[in-house]
Amino acid sequence: MSDGIQAYQKQADLQRRDELILSHLPLVKHVIGRLVGGLPPGVDVENLESAGVLGLVEAAGKFDPSRNAQFKTFAYLRVRGAILDELRRNSPLPQHMLERVALIRKAQRDLPHPVTVEALAGATGLTPDEVADALAAERFGRTVSWEQSAEPNGWGPATTADAPDAAAERWEAVQQLAGAIESLPPKERLAVTLYYREELRLKEIAEVMKLSPSRISRLITKATFELGELLKDKVGV
Repeated sequence: MSDGIQAYQKQADLQRRDELILSHLPLVKHVIGRLVGGLPPGVDVENLESAGVLGLVEAAGKFDPSRNAQFKTFAYLRVRGAILDELRRNSPLPQHMLERVALIRKAQRDLPHPVTVEALAGATGLTPDEVADALAAERFGRTVSWEQSAEPNGWGPATTADAPDAAAERWEAVQQLAGAIESLPPKERLAVTLYYREELRLKEIAEVMKLSPSRISRLITKATFELGELLKDKVGV
């Protein structure tokens, strides 16, 4: 390949990257909007936006359209990861929250599975809301959660790049997840559906359900925790 063609290709790649970044900047605010309400107090949202933009830039630089993936899906996980990393670096949990998390972890080990938020509240002497808040705070300090490895809508189908065994395992997991979601109480089921399937922000879900964003955050935290417990129980983890 001649130098001229290489230079042209490089310029075309840079232009494509810049177009991806500019056209997907609203994705950063969208991701933050899906976290607001569950964020620790005093969080600098501007820092989170900067981290999200850096995640978007990195995603645009690494995106390979030949792999049959949508850029929005590819970028979403990297933007969200960059924002959560920024939260972990700059929002250490206060001592009282660390004590609650430790108390909850101990109770979770001792209680029969699947563990519920109500069971944790009964075992720790905390209220269900305090348990949900501690679970949400803990989530920002670790890399866990069934939803982090899922597609942005929580129920994305297997891609054509998946091996047959992997696609079958994913399909089985999706079916188990769908069944577990159906077992949730109505409010939690609706909140989870609007958050993961419809990709609404917490504020938008709050408007639909006529509840506060903090209440929606607790409903989703409770539901995702208990879904995780149900799925672990099904696969014997």
